[in-house]
Amino acid sequence: MHALLQDLRYSLRQLIKSPGFALTALISLALGIGASTAVLSVIYAALLNPYPYPSADRIMRLTVATKGGTGRVAFNPNGPQVRQLQQMPILDSVLVMDYRDMILTGREFPENVDVIGLIGNGFSDLGISMLLGRGILPSDAMDGQDPQPVAVLSYKFWQKHFLGDPGVIGRMLQLDHKSYQIVGVISPRFNWYDPDVYLPLSVTQDPMRTFLVDLRLKPGVTHEAANAALQPVLEQFARETPKHLPEHFKPAVEGLNEWVLRRYGGTLYLMFGAVMLLLAIGCGNVSILLLARGTARQHELAVRAAVGAPRSRILRQLLTESLLLAVVGAAFGVATSYGILAGIRLLLPPYAFAPEVVVRINVPVLFFSVAVALATGVLFGLWPALQLSRTQAGRIMQSGTRRIAGSVSGRRTHSVLIAGQIALTLLLLAAAGSAMKGFAAMLHRTLGYDPHNVMTLTLPIRTGAYPTWAARSAYFEQLRAKVAETPGVTLAAISTFSNPPRSGWDMPFEILGKSADEQQTGSLHLVSAEYFAALRVPLLQGRLWDATENRNAAHLAVINRTLAQRYFPNGDAIGHSIKLPTLENNPPDDVSAPNIADSWLPIVGVVDDFLNNGLREPIRPAIFMPYTMEMWDGTQILVKTEVPPLTLVHAVRQQLVTVNPDQQTSGETEELTARISNGPEWQQEHLAAWIFGIFAWLGLALAAVGLYSVVSYTVAQRTNEFGIRMALGAQPGHLLQIVFRSALGSVGGGILAGVALSLALGTIVTRWAQGNARDPVILCAGVLLLGLVAAVACAIPARHAATVDPMTALRCE
Repeated sequence: MHALLQDLRYSLRQLIKSPGFALTALISLALGIGASTAVLSVIYAALLNPYPYPSADRIMRLTVATKGGTGRVAFNPNGPQVRQLQQMPILDSVLVMDYRDMILTGREFPENVDVIGLIGNGFSDLGISMLLGRGILPSDAMDGQDPQPVAVLSYKFWQKHFLGDPGVIGRMLQLDHKSYQIVGVISPRFNWYDPDVYLPLSVTQDPMRTFLVDLRLKPGVTHEAANAALQPVLEQFARETPKHLPEHFKPAVEGLNEWVLRRYGGTLYLMFGAVMLLLAIGCGNVSILLLARGTARQHELAVRAAVGAPRSRILRQLLTESLLLAVVGAAFGVATSYGILAGIRLLLPPYAFAPEVVVRINVPVLFFSVAVALATGVLFGLWPALQLSRTQAGRIMQSGTRRIAGSVSGRRTHSVLIAGQIALTLLLLAAAGSAMKGFAAMLHRTLGYDPHNVMTLTLPIRTGAYPTWAARSAYFEQLRAKVAETPGVTLAAISTFSNPPRSGWDMPFEILGKSADEQQTGSLHLVSAEYFAALRVPLLQGRLWDATENRNAAHLAVINRTLAQRYFPNGDAIGHSIKLPTLENNPPDDVSAPNIADSWLPIVGVVDDFLNNGLREPIRPAIFMPYTMEMWDGTQILVKTEVPPLTLVHAVRQQLVTVNPDQQTSGETEELTARISNGPEWQQEHLAAWIFGIFAWLGLALAAVGLYSVVSYTVAQRTNEFGIRMALGAQPGHLLQIVFRSALGSVGGGILAGVALSLALGTIVTRWAQGNARDPVILCAGVLLLGLVAAVACAIPARHAATVDPMTALRCE
């Protein structure tokens, strides 16, 4: 123990004696450990452990792939079809749900509540953990009976409305003026579909009533086996209810987390690559520092060996020094990881992952990063002693430290490490430049509409309310007119799920005069005529419908320029007719104008294009119709204002309650400008640009420090040589050339290797980011920046070498 304490004291003195070396090594370790731990913790939480449900990998969403596999749509079966699915041998269970908006009544102000109806076996099948009380039981939703008036609260709803009161069990909750007894509160992480309240759901035999379903596969059943077994069953369903499924489809079950993989998986993989590069650069930095310092100490170690110190004693001392440095660096890295993770949380999109995901420091990941740092410290800290064991101490003492520092093997080792660090840094710079350029291109993409001073309100109506076409159309128009009367509002327009940059929904259509086999797909928008003025979308040809035509659900359509150019290249779209055969009247949820599915709609106008398929994808062909032709159990209103829109939210809501005291808005009211920045494409590119940008600058700084350290140590060890050269008449410029030439090989080789890596891996970056890592401008900019930083890192010690006093240098031996 005494010897260990003695080694620790000596190691601490060595670190204090070289504060620049110690600080640089600690920062390198802290950044490498902290960044890698934070990013890998995000990846673990989002991709490897997103859900707390037992056997979550066997829970599948039932979707079907459309013709050509270009898209997927959910299939919602009716009651008899649910019963048939439950009998399939490949399934353990079928999770049947519905989603509805309800009004929290019986209080001073009504409030919208998101409600999930779940069948009685849902809680047990999902393995949902309860914080208080119980979940929904099979006895709460018996077949053929009305569900029991009981409710289970989500954790966030319980905290918000009951302030975490543990005595909430047994109290009453009033929804849509009906009382429900609270029987349970769910544990915080269990947020199945993220509602406020869960209610029991009974599966009815009404063929017009459809449900949301998820499938729980039996152990060992693969996706392919499930799709094959579902094919004949869904084909039978398509014959029974042909309008519930596309004309050509294939079953395509997908895991709960596949939407995250599709949307953000590429960004997370790029983050993983970036942080691994940063960890490699940081560990390389430490290895360079330790090797340079060890080379400088070889004379000291040789003297100790010559006076009788055994090799094991020298190894123990160096091991103690390396471990002390690595442990302190790891401690700083652990602290840094929490700070970096907090920063990443701020950059993560608000709805990037499933609501069950908890992003926190992952202990195994932390251990991995710390182990890598410790291994680096130990290996390269002991390297000088291992080298010494293969060299006679007398030769080292006779040759002098300064000559050993400049030996071929020492230079080669340092050059390889520096070249590798430079190559990884250039790859990181190229990826960062690619991500930033892609994000900048997205920011400057032409929208085709004006989102400024426009907000969107989502207005649900109670189930069964306004069941007739006349009542619902009159009610929606009354709401729109009242909102338009609000002081500060210039325009109000109905826009049922038609808010760009991702708007409308896919709908097959036919063109009169063409074969029905030539059915095409477009983006359907149900809007009022004010919609185009609110977004400042110009009319190119023809006309829009007027208020009377909107009120009467006139059978007509307006199309966008993309559809007109694709199907009417001669510019004669006006006067042609289209039909939407899959639209149907499905009261009380959906009500449609008479005979809409069988009617040919004359095209009366062509409007200019605007983004309707996100910020990345090409604009889809679009069809616009009066919203009164198809009305769902809710709508949306676009509000154009003279002032910042969100300042009028309260006034607009006051106008709504004058029409109906129970009418509330659903979700958060958002501006269209915020809708752009909250979109998945914008958020993904924004995250990639920030993460790569930060990591690239950190990697550049670490590479510069590593290069500076090696050149500084080399200059320090060659001080005697430089003194002799100056005494013999060498000019300062000649010494500068010597120093720069010594680093030129490693820097040049690293740049060439970095360019090769960037070209080789460019397709991976391009696949998951908008930019192009092979872009010559990006590569040239990265090479110039890296060359400039390397020149500065070499110039400082080179200038010191050129200004050394010859007599001082000669006395260094």
